[in-house]
Formats: sequence, C-alpha cells, structure tokens
Amino acid sequence: MAVAETQSPDTFTPYEPTPGEEYMNEQQLAHFRQILLNWKNDLMTEVDRTVRHLQEDANNYADPADRATQEEGFNLELRTRDRERKLLKKINETIEKIDEDDYGFCDACGIEIGIRRLEARPTATLCVDCKTLSELKEKQLGG
Repeated sequence: MAVAETQSPDTFTPYEPTPGEEYMNEQQLAHFRQILLNWKNDLMTEVDRTVRHLQEDANNYADPADRATQEEGFNLELRTRDRERKLLKKINETIEKIDEDDYGFCDACGIEIGIRRLEARPTATLCVDCKTLSELKEKQLGG
C-alpha cells in the first residue's frame, strides 16, 4: 500500500497493516520513504519559489519604510527557509535510516515507535514515552 507519488506529505493515505504483519516490513518502509520523498520535494519547491521571489521582487525603494518592510519580509522568508533546510537534513537522515533498515525504532529504548506516530512525524526518533521524558527533563533543566 505505497503512497501515490502525486500526493503531498499531508494528504497521504494512512497505512493499514494487516493482522500479524511484521513491523517495518518492505511495504511499510516504502510507505514512509514515499511520505519523506514527497515532503522533501515540497520543501525543495518552496526553496525554488523563494529564490525566484527574492530575485524578481527585489526593488530598491526610495522610501526607507517601504525598503524596511520589504527587507523584513525577505528576512522572515529566509528564516523560514533556514528552518526548512534543517528539516531537509533530518529528512535525508531519516531516508538513510530506512536504507539501513534501522527505521521505526526508538533511539533511546529500542521499542517500536509506531506507524501512526511516524505518519504524524515521519522523522521521529523517539517513542512517545521517551519523547515525553526528554521534554520533561528539558523543561526542568531549561526552566
């Protein structure tokens, strides 16, 4: 039950495992690979759109307020793209984990992360319990 290539990462068909189906079998791995590839493709499209926008819409306004407004808009867009650049790195790392047959298991305790959690966050590396514990520790240490 692989995801169609034209679907965006937000509109995939949820994977429905059959009873007794092995966790992270070839079909499941293909499902998540396609979700990640679609997500990556969408992010790369946004990068291209940003580059075009910055090149085409760069005006040298005489009014300092107009220039400041344009620069602030560009800065916001570039910050967004920087976050997406970091996300692209995580997506590529996750695809590597799929290639190495090491996907879908918690990095901290080794149990199954779960299909639904991975569909919600395909780059997840921790199960819900370990992630919750990690967030509690971070909150206590970070104040």
